[in-house]
Amino acid sequence: MSRKISLSKKVSSEDLGQRLDALSAKYFPEFSRAHIQRWIKEGNLLLNNKKIKPRQIVTADDLITVEVSEEINSKDLPEDIDLDIIWEDEEVLVLNKPAGLVVHPGAGNADGTLVNGLLNYSSDQGFLPRAGIVHRLDKDTSGIMVVAKTEVSYLNLVGQLKERTVKREYLALVVGQPVSGGVINRPIGRHPKHRTKQAVVESGKEAITDYKIKEKLHGYSLLLASLKTGRTHQIRVHFSSKDFPIVGDPLYGGKRKFAPGTSEDLKKEISELNRQALHAYSLSFIHPVDQNIITNTAPMPNDMKKLIKNLRQHASSS
Repeated sequence: MSRKISLSKKVSSEDLGQRLDALSAKYFPEFSRAHIQRWIKEGNLLLNNKKIKPRQIVTADDLITVEVSEEINSKDLPEDIDLDIIWEDEEVLVLNKPAGLVVHPGAGNADGTLVNGLLNYSSDQGFLPRAGIVHRLDKDTSGIMVVAKTEVSYLNLVGQLKERTVKREYLALVVGQPVSGGVINRPIGRHPKHRTKQAVVESGKEAITDYKIKEKLHGYSLLLASLKTGRTHQIRVHFSSKDFPIVGDPLYGGKRKFAPGTSEDLKKEISELNRQALHAYSLSFIHPVDQNIITNTAPMPNDMKKLIKNLRQHASSS
């Protein structure tokens, strides 16, 4: 699949004396500076129908034109996958990812992913890096994600993640009962022995998780965790390192899968969850274009609701 791009702009008198690359970024804001630089280098962006260098100084009434046919970035195929879109405009969309849905195609998951669903939702996503996905959730973590719909918004949101202006909150059901909320500031890196796992290691990257106690549930706790950094498996690793593993976590739960005194009936109910009890609940970011703060929440999924309801019933009856 390809798209034909045809752009034309005459240089106004107020812009004379500027560099061609900078002015083109101003005139064609839907494309990144890197994109425009590539057009100039490949001879697709012309000044008065002539190939020029990026630093060329423009004069009044010069004509900047682009005529190019671009191929889709993604090699993945569109698939009809239901997307629970919470909020959307011309620049971004916010969705609620169900547990069990893989975000990116990879080994063992060549299709049936969120990327495939986004390509089906809009073919324009195929011209963006990673189909517009700027951050990920683990396969069995449910919850809220933001996806860019334009190149400029993609780059802006990636920058916001690096600058830590994106606010993300998670609901996590853990084994055990912390005395109070707190901050976990422990570096995370690749596990020294198990290559599929992450771990708290001195050589790791900075990782910071704030958390508060929302509810104590007879040996278990519902926590609200806020990410200050975005390391792989960060919440799962951090809570496990504090000896409060997330309920149902097959990778970081360790031997402490149930709280002491958990009845056999309750153990069965917990085992039926079949995933880590972790849900991306809230997401807040600065809109890439109008600069307003956009905040959305994704309701807790039914499997976690059911388990928490059962834990409350056991707590009240004990």
